[in-house]
Amino acid sequence: MSTTLVRKEDVQRKWYVLDAADKPLGRTAVIAANLLRGKLKPDFTPNVDCGDYVIIVEKAVLTGRKLEEKYYRRHSGWIGGLKETKYKTLMAERPEFAMELAVKGMLPKNTIGRTAITRLKLFKGPEHIHAAQKPEAWTQD
Repeated sequence: MSTTLVRKEDVQRKWYVLDAADKPLGRTAVIAANLLRGKLKPDFTPNVDCGDYVIIVEKAVLTGRKLEEKYYRRHSGWIGGLKETKYKTLMAERPEFAMELAVKGMLPKNTIGRTAITRLKLFKGPEHIHAAQKPEAWTQD
């Protein structure tokens, strides 16, 4: 059995729209990360960036008690420089940033992951500006 290896020049990228309305944040992020990475394609090659463009519209939800118990933490590098934000305020003020953090954490930490995250487009409402690319709605859950 032969294995197909895709070259960088032969990658055909498509556009997909994910509707995250009232769906769990993590489940939507997994689907987006798989599409960005290209893992659902039959000719997936691990060392080639063969993923697609993903548009996520609407706001996902967190299940359970994660809104009160989960924190987004960052550190400035200085002593006492830890900044904490509850996901309750993060989801209220910047829900697209919370989705970007979830998807970015699921991508590889190398040049393929850094270029894949640039193909993620996030929008708060149901409308997006990429209608000219004729994106397909992703239906498989």
